[in-house]
Amino acid sequence: MIKMKILHTDKAPAAVGPYCQAVQVGDMIFTSGQLAIDPANGNLINDDIEKATRRSLDNVKAILEEAGSSLEKVVKTTIFLDDMDNFARVNEVYGEYFSDHKPARSCIQVARLPKDAIVEIEVIALA
Repeated sequence: MIKMKILHTDKAPAAVGPYCQAVQVGDMIFTSGQLAIDPANGNLINDDIEKATRRSLDNVKAILEEAGSSLEKVVKTTIFLDDMDNFARVNEVYGEYFSDHKPARSCIQVARLPKDAIVEIEVIALA
């Protein structure tokens, strides 16, 4: 039987609703969408798309590392943007985190994100 394990780290923000930061099922890790919330102070970075993207990816990275995984084991990312005009700037920052390793990816403009965030990123990774 495949086991499901709830993942949590204090190095990423706590969930803002009735869900967890990530779930591991077998050899796969599924993160919840990570807003650009600084876990040290709980503040949402919402005034600079590059800083917000870095924070979202740092949150994802912290969750994966807590599970013994890494960004190099990511197989799929999904990026949610409030404005597709920010795509190129997000892509530049994203490329800093995924330079040699390039997982499959979707990028979607949405009408609204929780807390009126400007970016949210989720990933699927190998454990």
